Amino acid sequence: MTDGSGIGGELRAAREALGLGLGQVAQQLKFAPRQLEALEEERFDQLPGRTFARGMVRSYARLLKLDPEPLVTRLSGRFDAPDAGQLAARYSQPVPFSDNARRSTMIYLGLSLGVLLLVGGVAYEWHQAVRRAPQQPLAQSTKKAPPAREPARVAAAQAPKVVDAPPANEPAKESAPAATRVAEAKVVAKPAPVSPVETKFATGVHRLVITCEEEAWIEVKDANDRMLVSSLNPKGAERVVQARGPLSIVIGNAQHVRLLHNDRLVDLEPYTKLAIARFTLP
Repeated sequence: MTDGSGIGGELRAAREALGLGLGQVAQQLKFAPRQLEALEEERFDQLPGRTFARGMVRSYARLLKLDPEPLVTRLSGRFDAPDAGQLAARYSQPVPFSDNARRSTMIYLGLSLGVLLLVGGVAYEWHQAVRRAPQQPLAQSTKKAPPAREPARVAAAQAPKVVDAPPANEPAKESAPAATRVAEAKVVAKPAPVSPVETKFATGVHRLVITCEEEAWIEVKDANDRMLVSSLNPKGAERVVQARGPLSIVIGNAQHVRLLHNDRLVDLEPYTKLAIARFTLP
């Protein structure tokens, strides 16, 4: 222990006058409590060296609102010039750390180890998934291989049948009168009317020509629900749409709209309700 006339005693008296405990000062200056205790008791041999002790005195004095320079000057005379052996012994001492610094270091090391383990686990799972992925397409392609004889059967089924020609000397059957044949030809050439409700639209690419005899609303969507046409068209307007089906079509004021589908006139009346026609082209 030292009296109050020394450097350590002066620092202790100033600290107690401010009502600060040794632990509070250690927390603010980031020094270990035992180092501050050694400085107040002027046990300078327990400090890492003169430079470290001068830094402690300067920081301690500033915290206590004291002028650090006179204290640092008085401290310089308390240290003798060290020889080479003393310098080697000082540098071999471990660097002191406060308890808070040790705790922070352990927390940081624990978090770092946890992150490394997590990254390693994710990398291992990804590697296993990559190794398993190529096996599935190979198994599917093996199961879906068609038999070799199927194309031959299809070709045989599609082969045209050959009909033997009648003998040359077979007498020709008596034909109908010329007028009857002409009448039959006319009947065959004239197609029977088909109701638009029963008409089956051809699949594939559709070409629509929509002519508005009066102002009408036209809306056409493709298979991806993308809007191809959506507008109010004036009288005399004509819209041409060419796209792959299925196409969803909505026509307002349908009784005054003329629709050609692949150059064939479509009757909109069966699809019209309250002057609005709604239907789909496959």
